[in-house]
Amino acid sequence: MPHSADKRGSFTRLEARLRLRRPHQQLQRSNLQERARSPGIQDLHNQRARPEKGSKIKTFHIYRWNPDEPTQKPRMQSYTLDLNKTGPMMLDALIRIKNEVDPTLTFRRSCREGICGSCAMNIDGINTLACLCRIPTDTKKASRIYPLPHTYVVKDLVPDLTQFYKQYRSIKPYLQRSTPPPDGREYRQSKAERKKLDGLYECILCACCSTSCPSYWWNSEEYLGPAVLLQSYRWIADSRDEKKAERKDALNNSMSLYRCHTILNCSRTCPKGLNPALAIAEIKKSMAFT
Repeated sequence: MPHSADKRGSFTRLEARLRLRRPHQQLQRSNLQERARSPGIQDLHNQRARPEKGSKIKTFHIYRWNPDEPTQKPRMQSYTLDLNKTGPMMLDALIRIKNEVDPTLTFRRSCREGICGSCAMNIDGINTLACLCRIPTDTKKASRIYPLPHTYVVKDLVPDLTQFYKQYRSIKPYLQRSTPPPDGREYRQSKAERKKLDGLYECILCACCSTSCPSYWWNSEEYLGPAVLLQSYRWIADSRDEKKAERKDALNNSMSLYRCHTILNCSRTCPKGLNPALAIAEIKKSMAFT
């Protein structure tokens, strides 16, 4: 009997405690409901939901693929930015998306001045540098951004340029001589000889031209492509180089040079305004008369 009395007393104390809690819980619930209905909270929510007055909202569709998720297919992911709060170049938009919207977005960049060639990608159907490509101000039309076409993708907008640089290495892109300079100091050339290198030395190896070339798409294992051939001609045209014959012999086969069919995509797309097709034609001409 004493045990039953103690148990009954404990139930009574528990009921009293619950009665004390109920008014407090009801008060909390009513306070939350009142705050949710308050005009200030609703106004704040509406401000976040709708764009600011006078904003210019632009949509960007960006290619996404993650090698850590091999079962997931590549996809296009959409982002929106207010152009009034974004820099004028495509690279500015990509940096802002990565910093403020989606830190998983991956792309290459470095100089932001069109010098390094790191940010080469396909923007609205054209191979170009994101740092030199202006964002179209037409907000009704979305911009589409892909990695360089017909390349293996490392992640998102990062292409694998291993084969491209392997081909560049194959042309020995450095001055080759067997005789020392006359005064033992430096290899000189005239102003006219130096002028022949204009339009060649400016190439930054961004690969925009090579990855726009259908011949390079089909034969990238053997055809050197516009960028590497332009670099090759840069050394053939250099008056200080003494290995011109060897350089031409390395190109004298059916694939390295002669897969160029003068489609001219390379010259149209070069973000530096160079003319790789002309350099290839000059190589062919020099080999035809030697």
